[in-house]
Amino acid sequence: MRPELEAFERLLDIITELREKCPWDRKQTIESLRYLTIEETYELSDAIIDNDMEEVKKELGDLMMHVVFYAQIGYERKEFSIDDVLNSVCDKLVRRHPHIYGDVEVKDDEDVKRNWEQIKLAEGKKSVLEGVPKSLPAMVKANRIQEKARGIGFDWDKQEQVWDKVKEEMDELQTEIEKGADHARIEDEFGDVLFSMINYSRFVGVNPEDALERTNKKFIQRFQYLEDKAAAQGKKMADMTLEEMEAIWQEAKTAFRKG
Repeated sequence: MRPELEAFERLLDIITELREKCPWDRKQTIESLRYLTIEETYELSDAIIDNDMEEVKKELGDLMMHVVFYAQIGYERKEFSIDDVLNSVCDKLVRRHPHIYGDVEVKDDEDVKRNWEQIKLAEGKKSVLEGVPKSLPAMVKANRIQEKARGIGFDWDKQEQVWDKVKEEMDELQTEIEKGADHARIEDEFGDVLFSMINYSRFVGVNPEDALERTNKKFIQRFQYLEDKAAAQGKKMADMTLEEMEAIWQEAKTAFRKG
């Protein structure tokens, strides 16, 4: 037996045994596991952003365990089994890759994406956007919406056009602010700016969620450096001037850039 199949069978046996013998595992439902799965997904995301491959391996194991756990519950409820889960995704992959398992020809990955969305519509989807989960964080959702729209050809042709749209949306936001528009109107224009920036990110090859999270981590690192420096000088940040804090902030930027 291939080692990966042997390991997968071991996981199946362990989850089956835990459902039979462990009070906590026996108590779990598909609904109770949901928030834990979301947490595990974010932990995997953190490990990927940190480029910590050891943690990526561990978090993938946790997610695999969750998949098997859900399948075991489905089997107990006589609704589906792990076989159904795996065969379902295998069938979908074969069906949506006719350039591999059929006679369709493609030129590049963009052709593959377009075919994928067209096949989904042929399977009964009424909209290419149906596959975007409603509960996704707004930034991730915006990125996926734009990717799917691009999959059927609804997109700009050139990077410069998208940047012009960003500037147009920023001008519209500034105009609404300057004329004292109500909060809802300003919020609407602000959303347009963010949406256009996320759109532009695709054209420059940047994942906006990853970019923002890297900036979050960078800010935390520098801010904590500022806190430590202030404490070492016997000062409270609330009593420091902006100029004093800015000087340490620039020091932090230099220190971590070198590191």
